[in-house]
Amino acid sequence: MIRLGGVNSLILGVILFVACDQTSTTKQQVAPLEKKVEFPPFNADSAYYYIQKQVDFGPRVPNSSAHQKCKNWLVEQFNKRGLQVLEQSDQWTAHDGKVLNFTNIFAQYRPELKERILLSAHWDTRPWADNDADEKFHQEPIDGANDGGSGVGVLLELARIIALEKPALGIDFLLFDIEDYGISSQTASFCYGSQYWSKNITYQEQLPDFGINLDMVGDARATYFYEGYSNQYARFVLDKIWASAYALGYHEQFRREVSYPVTDDHLYVNQTGIPCVDLIHRDPQSGRFPDTWHTHKDGMDNISKRSLEIVGNVLLRVLWAEL
Repeated sequence: MIRLGGVNSLILGVILFVACDQTSTTKQQVAPLEKKVEFPPFNADSAYYYIQKQVDFGPRVPNSSAHQKCKNWLVEQFNKRGLQVLEQSDQWTAHDGKVLNFTNIFAQYRPELKERILLSAHWDTRPWADNDADEKFHQEPIDGANDGGSGVGVLLELARIIALEKPALGIDFLLFDIEDYGISSQTASFCYGSQYWSKNITYQEQLPDFGINLDMVGDARATYFYEGYSNQYARFVLDKIWASAYALGYHEQFRREVSYPVTDDHLYVNQTGIPCVDLIHRDPQSGRFPDTWHTHKDGMDNISKRSLEIVGNVLLRVLWAEL
């Protein structure tokens, strides 16, 4: 799904890291929020349902029937909430020469408002289970309940809540396609959808104030760090998120440490000038992704409603703190 790598100038200078089994222990200070923030409750059952719906289509691999059906369903969900939806569809020639049909889905709440926040995730799934313990399954696509499905499920529930509550804040949802088609030896072979979007941005005028990308947020042990690129490009956004997380008592899940950079969709969002962070699960001991990553274990048994509730509540508090 994702390559680790890049430059963490705040920790080790100009060095390229590509290992999945390392994390920094640099501590970060998080300033408390001074004001009390009231926000609507996040419904983890609803988010879980949205993940199940995605998985029920089958692996959402580009050029497949399941991929097309899921895309139509996702667009329908945003349309049901009264959001203004744009389907950014095109073709991309992948590292293996295959031409991939893809669609980035961009949905705006209150598009007339200048003050905006961008929320994103990827909705495709990996065509290969190359981390599976059994090599005979390496060429089979995965369900991607956590890796892809969980971030989308949280965003769909946020869209439902926002449509009901009608906050006076512009909020954009961006679901990236063809994120997980890459191979580990080529960092640039990941995040094709966000690479395309960064060069064909869907904003006509003013950019959003900041962005938050979600990836693998459904694991029962989901733990978040100050991801390296996020810390480099959008430290103030991390501080907002961690302040809300700590105000809600989620100290165990949100760690005050900088982790090594991850090449994920947020990297290309940052290249457009939008400060964007990546909320992505890392094991606090090893620094690795969860052991279900890129395996056939990444099914609905891998999804924790408690983890969905935690990240959903934090995001709602962050958004309502902007009102």
